[in-house]
Amino acid sequence: MTEIQNIPKVELYSDGWANPNPGPGGYGIILCCQWVQKEFMQWYTLTTNNRMELSGVITWLSKLTKKSNVHVYTDSQYTINGIQKGWAKKWKANNWMRTKNDKAVNADLWEKLLDVVEKHQVTFHWVKGHNWHEQNERCDELATLAMKQENLIKDEWFIPSEKDLDKLNNPVKIPENTEKILKVIGKWDPNMKVKKEGDPCKKCLTPVEKKIPKHTKKTLLKKFYYRYYFNCPNCKTNYMTDEAKDDVKNLKL
Repeated sequence: MTEIQNIPKVELYSDGWANPNPGPGGYGIILCCQWVQKEFMQWYTLTTNNRMELSGVITWLSKLTKKSNVHVYTDSQYTINGIQKGWAKKWKANNWMRTKNDKAVNADLWEKLLDVVEKHQVTFHWVKGHNWHEQNERCDELATLAMKQENLIKDEWFIPSEKDLDKLNNPVKIPENTEKILKVIGKWDPNMKVKKEGDPCKKCLTPVEKKIPKHTKKTLLKKFYYRYYFNCPNCKTNYMTDEAKDDVKNLKL
């Protein structure tokens, strides 16, 4: 029996984002080990998409007290490629320089990730974001809920570049109907439910659109499916409702 078979098997799901990018952001993570499942989320006052993707993975790997066989599921190719293609190790060997003249971005987090990955048997898996992956969607929801927490954190190591500062000083134009929506719902609450077409997206307040998913034979392997879902045309976030949930036995392909 090999070493990898003797250690605990853990599944780690992570998703993070900032809106705008850079801007306020957070991550949501799920850890599954045998019959135990734990969730965690955190929100930052100013950060970036990539820093939140990295931070989510680092957080859970750091919490593992025993060497484990960890399967990490993330929609961040930036995180996966940095490890699997050896970018981070190369940058570290070059004193955290990406090229002769350019510093590696997020060196503080890459160094932490390299350290925690070294302590475990880690395999990375890419999942397509906003594509019906149950745990990925839940992680995205956790990241959204995190903004309601009181213990918001300052990303101490994030130093905005000139390009970042330009984005902060010239933010992306908000949807034209935002003012109208705010008058209707009173104030923005990330816990509000998206129940029908036209409801505001929890992230950017853009009215959502009803979509009918294209199901394949792979769907039949699941216990349930969604007859429809709601999609934000601006930030591409998907919302599933219990009303649209149905037993997969009723699905006709």
